[in-house]
Amino acid sequence: MDLKLLFTTFATIFLAELGDKTQLATLSFAADSKSPIAVFLGSAGALVFTSLLAVLFGAVLSKWVPANYVKTGAGVLFVLIGLWMILVQER
Repeated sequence: MDLKLLFTTFATIFLAELGDKTQLATLSFAADSKSPIAVFLGSAGALVFTSLLAVLFGAVLSKWVPANYVKTGAGVLFVLIGLWMILVQER
């Protein structure tokens, strides 16, 4: 196992997730809940499953598309979603 890649991935995802809508939704569920363990397990399970889907999709996609195109495409998609969010909020 590539430990450098493991820790780099962990640090990047950890920092990216701080304060995002998923964390805020989880905070909200936990505040309303009498069972914080259920909220934790549901939230953690969802994050693990979406990460699994991303890894599987990325592994399959990399067989046909060079990694730099995947990274560029992901970056462009991220910017487009951000612009869309800004435009939707202005309405």
